Amino acid sequence: MRLNMQKAKFIRPCSIWRALEVVGDTSTIMILEASWIGAHKFDQFRAATGLRQSLLSDRLKRLVAAGVLEKTPYSTAPLRHEYRLSKKGRDLYWASLMMLRWERRWTPPEGKCQIKLFHQTCGKEFDPAPTCATCGGEISAHDVDWEAGPGVGLMAAQYSRRRQQRDAVLARPPSSTLMDEVAQIIGDRWASLVIRSLFTGLRRFDEILHDTGMATNILSERLSWLVSKGMIRAHEYSAVPKRYEYRLTRKGVDYYPVLLMLMRWGDTYYVAPEGPPLLLKHKAGGHRLDPVVTCSCCGKQVQPEDVRFEVIEPRAARKKPRAKASV
Repeated sequence: MRLNMQKAKFIRPCSIWRALEVVGDTSTIMILEASWIGAHKFDQFRAATGLRQSLLSDRLKRLVAAGVLEKTPYSTAPLRHEYRLSKKGRDLYWASLMMLRWERRWTPPEGKCQIKLFHQTCGKEFDPAPTCATCGGEISAHDVDWEAGPGVGLMAAQYSRRRQQRDAVLARPPSSTLMDEVAQIIGDRWASLVIRSLFTGLRRFDEILHDTGMATNILSERLSWLVSKGMIRAHEYSAVPKRYEYRLTRKGVDYYPVLLMLMRWGDTYYVAPEGPPLLLKHKAGGHRLDPVVTCSCCGKQVQPEDVRFEVIEPRAARKKPRAKASV
């Protein structure tokens, strides 16, 4: 009898990959975004995200199971629960600030909320800045070298099944939409893994395919989509046969701090016993890179409890700005 056995695919372990297994889902990013700006109850999440009740319930359960949200009762008759960020969930704050920074820089503000951030330490409105904790310099992808860490190796490419839902962000009410394009990219695990591969110097189709372990049709679609979003560009390197390599645009390069803070979060909560799979070095001084987020005004590290924010709704839905304390 002939057995049809599929050869297992092996990929490099990566803290970004592990983080995306938890948050690399559009519906999940929408829920976290709603939580960051004050949603705690089921009806609040549903109004903010526009998700179906069953889908919202499923994603909330997953976030609770992952330890990102904590579910606590606030009413006993009838029994009702609210969902608040755990310590693990609050530690995604720097990643969320880098998402916000990128969204502000590269997408038009029309049709969605705007947010003002106030650093209570210095009392000023600020922009979040990706910074090296050792030297205080702002970080860009061009300033960083990397090498294999103690947790490097190969692992079977086992991905949790999930349906592609990029367009779900476009169905949200404008009054609750803070980030749309970054939510599409982070929420599409495959797209983020393609970008990760490009940042490590892998540019050709077969290289990215081997690095991520995804199916060829999925990779083809994600490359085309990222080109359409202006994140990458195709460069022909062979005419016969026609072959392309893919390079990050300026918009794509500026996405680096988002992945950097996701990597930091993944290193904190999903690192192997041996240590992180990847070590980063800041070229400026040749020292180990410790990425943090700082205030653009006073230069001090930004913590959730030190930030007050004000949400300004789109003009069509505008009433009064919603002033909020941070998470």
